[in-house]
Amino acid sequence: MEITGKKLFVKAMREEGVDTIFGYPGGMVTDLFDELYKAEDIRLVLPRHEQALIHEAEGYARSTGKVGVCIVTSGPGATNIVTGLADAHYDSIPLVVITGQVPLGLIGNDAFQEVDIVGMTRSITKYGVTVRKREDLGRILKMAFQIASTGKPGPVLIDLPKDIQNELGDADYPSKIAIRGYKPNTSVHVGQLKKAYKLLHTAKQPLILAGGGVHLAGAQEELQLFAERTHVPVVTTVMGKGVMPVGHHLYVGNCGMHGRYAANKAVSECDVLFSIGTRFNDRITGDLEEFAPNAKIVHIDIATASISRNVLVDVPVVSDAKLALTTMLEWAKSRSTKAWRAQIAAWEEENPLRMRQIKDGISPQTVMEEINRTFETGIIVTDVGQHQMWASQYLDFGVEKQFITSGGLGTMGFGLPAAIGAKIGNPDQHVVCISGDGGVQMNIQELATAAVEDVALTLIILNNGYLGMVRQMQQLFYGKRYSATCLRRRRSCPADCKGPGKNCPPYEPDFVKLAESYGAHGIRVTEVSELAPALAKAKETTDALTVIEVIIPTEEIVLPMVKSGNPMSEMILK
Repeated sequence: MEITGKKLFVKAMREEGVDTIFGYPGGMVTDLFDELYKAEDIRLVLPRHEQALIHEAEGYARSTGKVGVCIVTSGPGATNIVTGLADAHYDSIPLVVITGQVPLGLIGNDAFQEVDIVGMTRSITKYGVTVRKREDLGRILKMAFQIASTGKPGPVLIDLPKDIQNELGDADYPSKIAIRGYKPNTSVHVGQLKKAYKLLHTAKQPLILAGGGVHLAGAQEELQLFAERTHVPVVTTVMGKGVMPVGHHLYVGNCGMHGRYAANKAVSECDVLFSIGTRFNDRITGDLEEFAPNAKIVHIDIATASISRNVLVDVPVVSDAKLALTTMLEWAKSRSTKAWRAQIAAWEEENPLRMRQIKDGISPQTVMEEINRTFETGIIVTDVGQHQMWASQYLDFGVEKQFITSGGLGTMGFGLPAAIGAKIGNPDQHVVCISGDGGVQMNIQELATAAVEDVALTLIILNNGYLGMVRQMQQLFYGKRYSATCLRRRRSCPADCKGPGKNCPPYEPDFVKLAESYGAHGIRVTEVSELAPALAKAKETTDALTVIEVIIPTEEIVLPMVKSGNPMSEMILK
């Protein structure tokens, strides 16, 4: 029996257990959408922009552990997802992205809405291919899901020409395939792992550095058990936040550019840094010559290419985090780290993580602490900017609360669509999106998607009237020359403005009115006393999304901070 390519596509989605597809129609994918119209068991979500579409698929994938699936048309539809592909690539998120393409006979002729999307995205996808034969379609689709979800996860792009979608061919969809040249590591070199463990066990000042790979491997429980048995303190990257409960006696906090003082001091002074599932990017290391200068470094990572790429390590271990930790738990023995942990506690007491007290207005720390009290469980999603760092510093995460953020690429506009995707994937959980007034406007049209999809989440906008993270750098390092960061600025404003004053123009837009225009609930919070009732009301609201705009002081900055390129020991604390 022969069927069309589009029918095989829908069959493949069912075989792969796909229940939700984020798609935007166009000329080169109309046939796929026509076939999906008949598939009542697959939910088709129509976002309002392709960049938001792929972030929604990311939020779905990050929160559920499933592969996120997208469909966009050729040309601008395909190019609009490039940012999301890069975001998923850097944070290792499994996606299968289908882009429509002009018929095979027109490829290379500069046809209407033709782009070489596979060539454009080769460096930000785990695999990308144009389907050129109908008989290859089933194998390629199976390969896409297999590659996206195994080894180090990542996005896979399948470029599907229009004529292949309608061409008849074999109806079989393979249950499994062997992919030549693709052999993700599924074992661990026990000798290397024993060497790493011995180094940790004999250290006087050992430290575990846990990254996002621990989350991806589902190894949070194993990490906590390993730390408890060995009595080794743990620091995390931003992407590793939540691998251990925030209140755990062995958890120190985030390290890096905006890391906790005690965490950065511990990295600088440890004698063995036992890292699991992190890429050692520059936001964690700072000046490479000064990173963990006294330490022997162990690096456990599933991707061979990530090891010793940024930081030369002493003991490399290629392994999935869960497998490595499970293996080491068999050997893990108690040892005394009391003096070392006391030193870390002294550093914490010397410079605890807290914001300055303000008499007027609402401190971002106060907002985060109230979120902790109101939402004890659920999924917290952030956009990118100051609010993201405050969230990573002051929010409590652990088994009952998941943290989703854009780490490697730092994509403004990520938060709202990713939260919508997370809520679609987890309809029974509370989902809270924290955004800034700048980032939220990059994909604010997705309030319409939330409305039509009946997505009742809570969107908290911290409004300081600025692109806050860049303004912070201008304040500290550029003589308060606030170039292109004030969101109230108009052509009539003075050229040398040094900050807000009584003659500043009003802020646009009015987020409360904008929310209401999209069928959402809108609340503006200007006093601390209004914060808890607003959050409680949002938590109880299930008929529509709730937007809470919290007005915060313009001058609040994220501290500690390390200037880019400086050693992590050189922290700005006040």
